[in-house]
Amino acid sequence: MELRQLEYFLAVAEEGNFTRAAERLHVSQPGVSSQVRRLEREFGQELLDRSGRTVTLTEAGETALPYVRAALAAVEGARLAVDELTGLLRGRVALGSVVSHNVHLPGLLADFHRDHPAVEITLTEANTAPLVDDLRTGKLDAAVISVGSAPPDGIEIQVVDDQPIVVAVSESHELAAHQAVSLGTLRDRDLICLPRGTGLRSRLDEACAAAGFTPRIAFEASDPDVLAQLASLGLGAAILPGAFAKARPEPLRVIAVDGPALRGRLAFAWRAGGPSSPAGRALVSRARKALG
Repeated sequence: MELRQLEYFLAVAEEGNFTRAAERLHVSQPGVSSQVRRLEREFGQELLDRSGRTVTLTEAGETALPYVRAALAAVEGARLAVDELTGLLRGRVALGSVVSHNVHLPGLLADFHRDHPAVEITLTEANTAPLVDDLRTGKLDAAVISVGSAPPDGIEIQVVDDQPIVVAVSESHELAAHQAVSLGTLRDRDLICLPRGTGLRSRLDEACAAAGFTPRIAFEASDPDVLAQLASLGLGAAILPGAFAKARPEPLRVIAVDGPALRGRLAFAWRAGGPSSPAGRALVSRARKALG
């Protein structure tokens, strides 16, 4: 069993196609097919189902896949550990972030790149739920996420922002005269909020569930700017971070929520125990100092 056989099998499993896997690996398609066949003979089982238009994993392939990933990650980790021992920091770090945040990631990444130019850096944006999943599986080394009162299971965090979640309405809205409202006041009212999977929406859903009702979401948008604009047009009450709502140029009335109060927290997060690669650990260490 050779490492390249494992690499070829993983590429085909992820691409679902021998040709795309070969292009990704910069080798010929027959070479990929041949090496995967040899790997299957080593296992004594077919790992891939080639009968459909898309190549899929057999039951044996599903069983083998996490071990193949772990084996290749261990080899890469050994290579990076030797580089680290000799003072060379190489490899790749993957960072994720929620779409709307006030953490200055570009400056942090620029400083890290200046000190470690041999490290490839990628940054992706997504909602909190998929970011947490990618942290747990090791696809991401770190991420800026929205969290509740406790971190997600298997995740360590450093809180970088903690502020109230408020209601923002137009000047003609029926709640505009209030300085604060209870959570129960929002029952059966048209609300404007971020979609499911975002931290702010999770905080709203959790609080409403505890109060015994489901919020009535009239409009959803992934951009908080759009939420504020919809609210300013009188289409409902927008659920927004307090500082963001108060800084908006639209004519909005910002109303506190109490009984219970809603709070949104942004956190720099990483997998419990830290990233597996030296480059990932270096990024997390630097970020924690910078954001502290």
